Amino acid sequence: MSLTNSDLAPVAPHDRTWSTWNIAALWIAMAVCIPTYTLAASMISAGMAWWQAVLTVMLGNLIVLVPMILNGHGGTKYGVPFPVLARASFGTAGAHIPAVARALVACGWFGIQTWIGGWAIYQILGALGWLSIADDTTVIPFLDITGAQLLCFLAFWAMNVAIVVSGVNLIKWVEAWAAPFLLLSGVALLIWAMSRVDDVGALFAQASQFESDRQFWAVFFPQLTAMVGFWATLSLNIPDFTRYCRTQKEQALGQALGLPATMTLFCFIGVMVTSATVILFGEAIWDPVALVPMLGTPMVVVIALVALTIATLSTNIAANVVSPANGFSNLAPGRIGFRTGAMITCLIGILIMPWRLYNDLGAYIFTWLIGYSALLGPIAGIMLCDYFILRRTRLDVNGLYDAEGPYRGVNRRAVAALLIAVAPNVPGFVNAATGRGVFPGFFDQIYQYAWFVGIGLAILVYYLLMRGRAVPARPERGVPIAESTPEQSS
Repeated sequence: MSLTNSDLAPVAPHDRTWSTWNIAALWIAMAVCIPTYTLAASMISAGMAWWQAVLTVMLGNLIVLVPMILNGHGGTKYGVPFPVLARASFGTAGAHIPAVARALVACGWFGIQTWIGGWAIYQILGALGWLSIADDTTVIPFLDITGAQLLCFLAFWAMNVAIVVSGVNLIKWVEAWAAPFLLLSGVALLIWAMSRVDDVGALFAQASQFESDRQFWAVFFPQLTAMVGFWATLSLNIPDFTRYCRTQKEQALGQALGLPATMTLFCFIGVMVTSATVILFGEAIWDPVALVPMLGTPMVVVIALVALTIATLSTNIAANVVSPANGFSNLAPGRIGFRTGAMITCLIGILIMPWRLYNDLGAYIFTWLIGYSALLGPIAGIMLCDYFILRRTRLDVNGLYDAEGPYRGVNRRAVAALLIAVAPNVPGFVNAATGRGVFPGFFDQIYQYAWFVGIGLAILVYYLLMRGRAVPARPERGVPIAESTPEQSS
C-alpha cells in the first residue's frame, strides 16, 4: 500500500522557499479575520473590562505559540506535512485518527469563514443597490436563510475553490500580498473610530463589571481556554507550512512575529471600533459586516467590505483548506491528492450549514472552541512528547512512508493516551452541548480548562506508556534509528 504522493512527500531543500516574512505574513493574513475582530465580544458581555479581554486574547496566543513553534520543528527539519509527522507517534495507520480529527474541525471552520465571506458579499450587493436587503425576507425551508444569502455563500465558496485548486504556491502568493493590505485596513478602521468620536478617552471607558476577583477568574479561565482553542487547530498542522521553511529560526521567528501581535492588535481594533459604535449609533455593533454599511458613501462601504472579503478569503484558504486536504490525502495517497482533498473539504463546509453554528455565540465559544480544544490538545501533547521527549527529534524519514517499516500499523499506546486524556472533558462537553446538567457540575469546572487538562494528561500518560519502547534518546553510534524502533502495533 502506497503511503505517499507528490503532495505528502518530503519537500526537497531547493523547494523550501518560505522566509520569515512568508510565515509572518501567513499568520497576519490568517489572524486578520472577522472571528478575531469579534473575539472580545463574549468576554466583555460576560463582564470583562476592554483591557482584560484584550490581554486574555494576547495571553492565549502566547500560550498556543509554544506548541505551534515546537510542532513546526518537525516540518522544517524533515520537510514532511502534519499527517506524515503524526505517523511517528500514532503509526502509519493510526495517524488517520489525528489527521481526520483535525480535518473535520477545519471543515467546520471552512464553513464558518465561507458563511462570513458570503455575508460580506451580500452586504456589498446591498450597498451598491443591486439587492434590496430589506425586501429579501423569503427564507428557504430547512436552511433558514434566503435564496440571495445562499447564492452569496456559494459565490464566496467558489472563490475559495478557484484558489485552492491552483495549489500551495498560489496560496503563498495570496497570503504575502494580503497581509500588508489587511493590516492597513484594520488601522484605517481604528483611525475612523477615533476620528468620529468627540472624546477618544470614552473609547477606553468600558470597565469591569465583576464585583469580586472570584467572579473574574470564573470567566477568565474558560475564555482563556477558548482563546487557546482558537488556534489549537494550527498548532497541530503547522508542519504543513513550516515544511517549506529553510531554517528553524525562520519558522520560529516568523510565527512569533506574526501570531500574538496580530491577534492582539486586531482584537483591540474590534474593541475600540465597537466602543465607538455605542457612542455614534447608540448600540454595540460587534459584527463588522453589519457595521460597514453605516460608514458613509457607497464607495467607502464597498472598499471596506472588499477588505473584509479578502481577510476572510486569506484566512480560509490557509487555515481551513491546507490541513484537511493533506489529511484526506493521507487516507488514500494513491487516489486522493491535495486538490481532491481540498474539494472534499469544500463540500463538507457546505453540508454542515455553518450559519447555524456561527449565529449562536454561546455555542461558538463553549461548544465549538472549547469542545475541539479538548480533542486537539491531547493530540498535540502526544506528538510533542513523542518527538521531543522520547525521540529527541530523531526520525527515520523513509520509515514514515513504509507500511511495513518501523512505524507500521497503529500505535495502540498513543490511541489509549488520547482516549484517557479526552475522557475527563467529555462530561463537560455534553453539558455544554445540551445546555443541561447531564453530569455533575464538577465536570464543568474541568471543561473550563479543557485544552490544558488534555495536553498535560496526554503528555504524562503517553510518556508512561511508551517509556522504554520508543527510540532511545541517544542511539548507539552506527545503529540506524529504524533498527532501534519497536513495532508500533505491539
